[in-house]
Amino acid sequence: MGEAQELQLHKIDTNEAKETFSLEKNILEDQIMNDSTIINKKTRYYFKLAFYAALVLVGQSSATLLGRLYYEKGGKSKWMATVIQLAGFPILLPYYFFISSTKKLTKKNNNNIIDPKSNQPSIFMLAFVYVSIGLILALICYLFSVGLMYLPVSTFTLICSSQLGFNALFAFFLNSLKFTPYIINSLVLLTISSSLLVFQNDSSNSTNVSKKNYVIGFICTLGASAGYGLVLSLTQLAFKKVIKRENFKAIMDMIIYQSLVATLATLIGLFASGEWNGIKKEMEEFEIGKASYVLDLSFIAITWQVFNIGSVGLIFEISSLFSNAISVLGLPVVPMLAVAFFHEKMDGIKAISMVLAVWGFISYVYQQYLDESNNKREIRNTTLNVIKGSLPLEEVNIRS
Repeated sequence: MGEAQELQLHKIDTNEAKETFSLEKNILEDQIMNDSTIINKKTRYYFKLAFYAALVLVGQSSATLLGRLYYEKGGKSKWMATVIQLAGFPILLPYYFFISSTKKLTKKNNNNIIDPKSNQPSIFMLAFVYVSIGLILALICYLFSVGLMYLPVSTFTLICSSQLGFNALFAFFLNSLKFTPYIINSLVLLTISSSLLVFQNDSSNSTNVSKKNYVIGFICTLGASAGYGLVLSLTQLAFKKVIKRENFKAIMDMIIYQSLVATLATLIGLFASGEWNGIKKEMEEFEIGKASYVLDLSFIAITWQVFNIGSVGLIFEISSLFSNAISVLGLPVVPMLAVAFFHEKMDGIKAISMVLAVWGFISYVYQQYLDESNNKREIRNTTLNVIKGSLPLEEVNIRS
């Protein structure tokens, strides 16, 4: 009887050992597959980030240079230069509908049923957000047009780098951004970088404008940079307080509707100012021909939308702050291209300003990197605590 019981216990132990081995083997295989899947996902994720960042850098640099070419070769209409920055938004519609249909298909396949009416803001509130931000955007684009008309491209882009500092400043009041030593360092450097350009000599001014117009261009560009920082902070606030979701559709709705409002506002400005009457004459007198005039304006519209696609992608994948940081990263590239294409002079003040702008950008991005690392560490620690809390004490000791 005792031998039979021992034999039975031995069989049970053997079976348990086999089951344990089989379970461990399955866990190991699942872990290997999960690790492989994670690596593939990360590769695709970083590829998308690189692609979107390239669109931002190429789109912004090309649009700025083409905008300067418009004025350089005889363009005089500030309102036309403003409209063309915004009027290309219908190019985004195929991209919007394609990605939206893909997202819906993915949700359907995952049986991810979401009530579309849950936590939806009222149409009145959405209209107020789109119209108000759209009108501010129209004003910003007009100020940018004035600045680009009166300033050399290199000076214009270096002043634009201050938008990152303004973004941080407005985010402090509107989005509860905490000021750290790196953020403060970035603000100080970007402020000094822009301020230095006030003392630039007239000899380095390739636009041949008066000192008065140079000051107007400087003030308009600085105001536009501040406005752009304000729009980013207001957009983030609107997503948090009004829209209460930050998915692809919500972001694209924001961009398309505010672009529609801004385009209509600038078209009214174009006709009300009377500049519309001079467009035909401007086209005929354009130094490199009518066809080049049309192509230049068309490519300005397209390249700004290329920038928008990249910017939307980065906002959707990471955040609006990161998207803005990448756009500022491209600003020091434009002065180099301006030297090559428009024969602008890179004097000592511009060089120092560019170094300070890059330094300020690096300081700002490093703080974002620290914040991201801290967030990941907190999430990982929380996950480990939850896992340990859900396992029996013996298993925790064994795995530890």
